[in-house]
Amino acid sequence: MSLIHPDFLLHNAVGRRLFHEIASQFPIIDYHNHLDPTMLADNRAFTDLTELWINPDPYKHRAMRIHGIPERGITGEATNREKFENWAATVPATWGNPLFHWNALELQRHFGIDTVLTPATAGEIWDRATDQLGDERFRPLRILNDLGVITVCTSDDLLSDVSRHRRATRQRMVDVYPSLRGDSIVDVTSASFHGWLNELSAATNLEITDLESYLAAVDRRLDAFAAAGCVLADHALDSGFHFTEPSEQRAAKSFLAILHGEVPAEDWERNLRDYLLVALGRRYADRGWGLQLHVGAQRRTSARLRKLAGGAGGYASIGSPADITSIAALLDTIERGGGLPDIILYTLNPADNAAFGSLTGSFAEDGRPGKVQFGPAWWYNDQLSGIREHLDTVASYGLLHHWIGMTTDSRSLLSFCRHEYFRRILCNLLGEWVQRERLPPDGPWLDAAVMNICYSNARRWLANKTPTHAQ
Repeated sequence: MSLIHPDFLLHNAVGRRLFHEIASQFPIIDYHNHLDPTMLADNRAFTDLTELWINPDPYKHRAMRIHGIPERGITGEATNREKFENWAATVPATWGNPLFHWNALELQRHFGIDTVLTPATAGEIWDRATDQLGDERFRPLRILNDLGVITVCTSDDLLSDVSRHRRATRQRMVDVYPSLRGDSIVDVTSASFHGWLNELSAATNLEITDLESYLAAVDRRLDAFAAAGCVLADHALDSGFHFTEPSEQRAAKSFLAILHGEVPAEDWERNLRDYLLVALGRRYADRGWGLQLHVGAQRRTSARLRKLAGGAGGYASIGSPADITSIAALLDTIERGGGLPDIILYTLNPADNAAFGSLTGSFAEDGRPGKVQFGPAWWYNDQLSGIREHLDTVASYGLLHHWIGMTTDSRSLLSFCRHEYFRRILCNLLGEWVQRERLPPDGPWLDAAVMNICYSNARRWLANKTPTHAQ
């Protein structure tokens, strides 16, 4: 029997019914990913399997490094065929890791290939997949459409060209919207900030001479994003994040110092960052956007790999547990300043799960179910045991009934079949809860719960953020 079969990961009758009759029938809203908008807008064919499947996937790159593959054969100057063969050599060692399941699911769902990828089968699989790549169904938007994806929100810098999303959406297969990755706005002491600031000034036709004019230029770009359909922003609060209610006066002085090439004292720099986070949070609320906070990544690990593979090369790790006092203080400061945007919290450290789950009830708002979400199991937690633990946390500390559900956070088109993976795990877990009398017997209410988690809650959560751009 193939590893991927109709009842894959479904070990009870209730779970099988819920998946086949309910979960598998609903379309996909992927509200946070890192797909390339140019790739989607151009919608061109791929040259080979590695370009489509391996090059954009840091999960595979990380596994190959752990397996001892030289960087040349992962992200370096090796040929695409060599990189594919290196992945084939790695796959048999991934048993127990979610990549083993994902690899099999991606080959089966996209290429109809049930054979396990190994060095012995690599040539056959390369040829069978290559023979299919010329088909129209392997163009980017068609891949998503065939998986049932109806909406994707990519992650985009403030200076990104958001016209690409319109071009993609006008092809009438998938609605493609930008979401703002706001880290560049806050990272005021990075080596690239002054060059980025000059580009912002040119893009907005505004001279940036102080903090006030800086935020005015940011506002112009936020308006451009909104006109392109943006309804979400995203900020990384990496390992070690601490927040103190900021002083506007100190922030203004620090920004002037940075403009003049000076480096503020560490506490003044942190005050400026905190001020910008609060100012942006209020701007997102004013526009009716949601704010996603990705908390707890340890991104500064190997300087050698950062130099070789770039900033998103797949070598970050889980950071220290979050400072929940700081997270709560940030949200409270934004809320007291005029209103809190809808929030999705993600943590990379599972030690934070209970605290984040309980925080969803700390900023509730009249008439807004699920205003603060503990988002899906993120990054290293997005696997069989991590998803199960995450669902249990949301149910135990919040209301799973209103939970926003799965998103991929992915750079790879083929990985969007992980929505199916999640839905199978969800349905099987709910079936187990019925068996163990944690839930009452199977019935229509359970059908509605699966529908909500797989589709309707995300649709409703985004409903008051209707994209404005013309199709």
